[in-house]
Amino acid sequence: MGAIVNSPEPMSRMRVVTSKDLAGQALKVLQRSGVLHAEESTELTPVDRDAIESERRQVSTLLANIDDVLAYIPGDRVVKLKADVDVFYTRPLSEISEDTKRQCTKLTVMHERVRKLEAEQREMNELKAVVSELAPKAELSIADLGFTGKHLFSRLAAFPRDVFQAMNAQFERYALSQETVEVGESSYLYFIGNSRDIEAAEASIADAGGRLMSVPQESTSLVQFASKSDTESTRIAGELTRLHADIEVQTTENLENLVLLREALLAESQRLGVLEQACEAKYVTLIEGWVPRASVQQATGDLREHIGYVYVDSRDVRPSEEPPSKLRNLKALRPFETVVNLFGTPKYREWDPTPIIAYSFAFFFGVMLGDAVYGLLLMLITRYFLPKLVDDPSTDGFRQFRTLMYICAGSAVVVGALTGTYLGDFFTKFLHAPNLALSKSIQAVYLDTMTFIVISLGIGLIHVNIGHVLMLIRGIKERKKDVIIGRAGLFLLQIAGIPWILHFIGSDVLPIPVIVYSYLQYAILLSIVLIIVGQLMEQGPFLGSIFWIFKVTGILGDVMSYARLAGVGLATYYLAYCFNLMSTLIANMMPAGFVRIVLGTLIAVAILLFGHTLNLVLSSITCFVHSLRLCFVEFLFQFYEGGGHEYRPLRIRKRDLVTVKAKA
Repeated sequence: MGAIVNSPEPMSRMRVVTSKDLAGQALKVLQRSGVLHAEESTELTPVDRDAIESERRQVSTLLANIDDVLAYIPGDRVVKLKADVDVFYTRPLSEISEDTKRQCTKLTVMHERVRKLEAEQREMNELKAVVSELAPKAELSIADLGFTGKHLFSRLAAFPRDVFQAMNAQFERYALSQETVEVGESSYLYFIGNSRDIEAAEASIADAGGRLMSVPQESTSLVQFASKSDTESTRIAGELTRLHADIEVQTTENLENLVLLREALLAESQRLGVLEQACEAKYVTLIEGWVPRASVQQATGDLREHIGYVYVDSRDVRPSEEPPSKLRNLKALRPFETVVNLFGTPKYREWDPTPIIAYSFAFFFGVMLGDAVYGLLLMLITRYFLPKLVDDPSTDGFRQFRTLMYICAGSAVVVGALTGTYLGDFFTKFLHAPNLALSKSIQAVYLDTMTFIVISLGIGLIHVNIGHVLMLIRGIKERKKDVIIGRAGLFLLQIAGIPWILHFIGSDVLPIPVIVYSYLQYAILLSIVLIIVGQLMEQGPFLGSIFWIFKVTGILGDVMSYARLAGVGLATYYLAYCFNLMSTLIANMMPAGFVRIVLGTLIAVAILLFGHTLNLVLSSITCFVHSLRLCFVEFLFQFYEGGGHEYRPLRIRKRDLVTVKAKA
């Protein structure tokens, strides 16, 4: 729907915390960025301090991730940094975090795999050493070392040697049978016990500082398992060698980026630490406001680049908040934002009707002025005379208004060229020029009063109903049943009522069978019922029972109001025509001969200059006012509320020309 209505740009709430002595510098940076719509700041709350602490913890976690990765570099390295750390430091923390995770994730996964393989290798070597000692003492499978049955259970436990010697005697009460082996500085106990003592036995092992060893549940004998362990250990060693080589290659390739990220994060941690202390001492300044969502990263980067100690936080709009509205229309349509703002700035969550207002306003103005020469003269007045009526013609508002007038005057030039209207009938009357209309059919419509009025009413019917359709869409989006029912009734009333009225007055211009008109009466009654129901739902029993009448008659009044297009358009043409005729009549009243030639010509020129100047001024004002009327009263009131506030960012306004007024 961007060609008809638009929507304001999505906004984010930005909060900037910095030390008080850097507040002025922060404001200058924001002014240069030109994106922050500043609003009154609340006091710094514990939530703000918690947010700073939370961000610092996030930075610490990211630093730990990088340090874990860099710890696997074989030997010390001196890294020559080709890029500036500011390139990383000025980026938002979320972006730095994503970059860090992306750089570290693959290496972290590889490191985790190395740790698991090394642990697996240690456990296997330990188990192999124990199994090798136990094999001659008992013919068991490896699964027998960790068996749990209905009556019996078995476990393999490891103890420091000195601890085992002290607790072995007290542990014998749980063991029906046991074997002990010594490997290195540890003692390993294989024992069989009664299943009812399993929990007490395991608790006793843990209390004594021992640990239960995990054993594979395989039927392989101990001797076979020891032999098999050698093969598995060799495989793990080979995989570890390959992983270490891959880690070294990956770390070396990303080393500069990792170091730059670490330096940026260290600076960020230091900066946040200073702000934490400043918060505790209440020596900070809070600046907050609204920033377009697309400009958050730009503003954050500028602040990080130019301000030493600053905390920047941004979040999405909350349902209860009403941010300023930054309109995002095409450059050619922006001048008509002035017209919309005269009615009311769009709310943040409301449609911006600038596109449809731009087309409508320029078209209405052009149709009502409708003279090519008047349009060109209005352009010259806008260019040279209009700036003298304002104190500072270099302001954005005046420049937008002047562009709007250029577009409207251009529309009048186009209509005038199509209809052959140049100072009324000046060229045909005085210069005997042929018909200059680019379109004879449009000229015939423009100069035929009844046809012009009918076309104007048709334009009004379309324009008003666009407004009602937009309100219906809005009602559906907002789930307002009263709007949906009322607008459905209004559309049905027009669909059935217009053909029935034309038939009633004897103008059967529509190819509809006569029998259909009797059904149209029922449709009209149904539409009125829907309108009444909608009004009762919207305004209650008392007001709704009265105001439904105005809904029915209002559509007729709104459409009839567009007859002013024909009225003002014809008035402009016929006033010009009358001044042309008057100049010739009065000139011809002069005595024949030299007096008529000289004095008659002067009088005719004077009448033409005065008449056409008066007509141009009055018509331009009238066309502007009536275009506003049609766009505001007949159109915007159907669906638009306004009441928002304009996006006015803190920025340095750059102007090529600045007017300096001398003292009177």
